Amino acid sequence: MGSADIVPGVSGGTIALITGIYSHLVEAISRINFGFVKPLLKGDLGGFWNQLLDEIDFKFFIPLVLGIGVAFLTLAKVVTFCMDTYPALTYSFFLGLIIASAVILFKKLNNINIKHVISAVVGLILTYAFVSLNPIAANHSLLILFISGMIAICAMILPGISGSFLLLLLGQYKYMLNALHTLNIVEIVVFVIGALIGILGFSKILNFLLKNHEEVTMAFLIGVMLGSLKVPGVEVVNSVSMNFAGLLPCIIVAVIGFALIIILETRFDYME
Repeated sequence: MGSADIVPGVSGGTIALITGIYSHLVEAISRINFGFVKPLLKGDLGGFWNQLLDEIDFKFFIPLVLGIGVAFLTLAKVVTFCMDTYPALTYSFFLGLIIASAVILFKKLNNINIKHVISAVVGLILTYAFVSLNPIAANHSLLILFISGMIAICAMILPGISGSFLLLLLGQYKYMLNALHTLNIVEIVVFVIGALIGILGFSKILNFLLKNHEEVTMAFLIGVMLGSLKVPGVEVVNSVSMNFAGLLPCIIVAVIGFALIIILETRFDYME
């Protein structure tokens, strides 16, 4: 998830969906209400500890957060190198990942009806319009970084919507990558606090939709994924000459990405 969230156009939520932890992730985040603060303020350490364990699934979050953090710190340079040096092949790989993810989500629908079709079309149109926006010029004050963290994290847990692409539109993507490279602790902490506040609020809405309108929500997310294909698609077209010799390596890499996700999904589905 951390590796995917670094890349504009690829969502960590997509990886969570493929590996079978998506519903658990959304529900676990939505359960955090900070009810453990009240007994702590009263000096009731036993009540604080019990409430803390009840609200936060540490067995789930500790390895997940560690994995995301390690990816952010170690792979940021690798991903940016690939995007700068081999943009066509890199985005072709992402293209294959996203298409495969949409196929996997489609397989999870029990039936197709007009509500699903409308929901998918709405998701596609909204996302396509969103990714067609031009990046805005913005300053990098701590308040702006805080707000950017709140907004971007909401996209990071949605399959198909890239939080890093949202940061790109907000004019904060390269700045935050540089903050990670240089370990600018103050800016990273402010961004993370904004992200925590944003994800706690948004996860409750998403959890409600998945519990009460699961298939319509999934259909909407399929449309979101298809709409987001414009990002890697445009990058591939802009990076290669439009002839078969130029496109062939891109097609091969996209097929590899597609196959990898299908194999991964089959493996994780088997493990579940």
